[in-house]
Amino acid sequence: MFRNQYDSDVTVWSPQGRLHQVEYAMEAVKLGSATVGLKNKTHAILIALKRASSELSAHQKKIIPIDKHMGITISGLTADARILSRYMRIECLNYKYSHDDVLPISRLIATLGNKMQTCTQRYDRRPYGVGLLVSGYDDQGPHIYQTCPSANYFDCKAMAIGARSQSARTYLEKHLNEFLTCDLDELVKHGLRALRDTLPNEVDLSVKNVSIAIVGKGVDFIILDESATSDYLSQIEGDDKRGRPAKSNVEDDSKPSQDPPADKDPRDPQAAVAMETD
Repeated sequence: MFRNQYDSDVTVWSPQGRLHQVEYAMEAVKLGSATVGLKNKTHAILIALKRASSELSAHQKKIIPIDKHMGITISGLTADARILSRYMRIECLNYKYSHDDVLPISRLIATLGNKMQTCTQRYDRRPYGVGLLVSGYDDQGPHIYQTCPSANYFDCKAMAIGARSQSARTYLEKHLNEFLTCDLDELVKHGLRALRDTLPNEVDLSVKNVSIAIVGKGVDFIILDESATSDYLSQIEGDDKRGRPAKSNVEDDSKPSQDPPADKDPRDPQAAVAMETD
């Protein structure tokens, strides 16, 4: 049986200059449930899709508070995310103890990137198989950061990671210019529409499978309860999904096509029926 000779160790390079173990960890992120982060001038929000491992278990929490001004959402291995979130909490506490102030988001992300990079160059470690979206608010304003198992991190205007996240990114790119000028409620609705595009057609968003977190100017990091989440979901119920019109619009469009045959000779409807049967 064929076997890759260059993926037995994280420190082994392939002839193409790739580290296969790091790429495997990045594939774990693509298999995790989707999550979306976006921001305007004053707030940053995270919206995550909760997934239950079976019908007998509760949905797994995907949003983890870090400090009063910051939180993360995860896609990938939850166990690895617990280790990283605990490390981030300790860094925030140490900085607050030393400087009596909150830790700047950019400094924490740089420190986290260094920690994750260590695992990509030591043979006795494996890369963390989790991707994070970090939202926070500090003196520089709201932030959305993405981290990868390869230890790369990016400052984003909006981002989606996880399974089927390409559909969400397409939506975010299409409406990117609207985010900075819209208010908080409209921003949350944009995030829910983007996350909804990652779902199969037969599944829809509900209070049981979605979580919303908000942080911003004068607002500490908070995860919305079910009643607040339900209000936002009810506001996007009739909206288009994946660029297709809602059911009511489809019915309206189909009516004009049925009217003209009634005005023509009786022979025309017979021809139309013959076409449909073919």
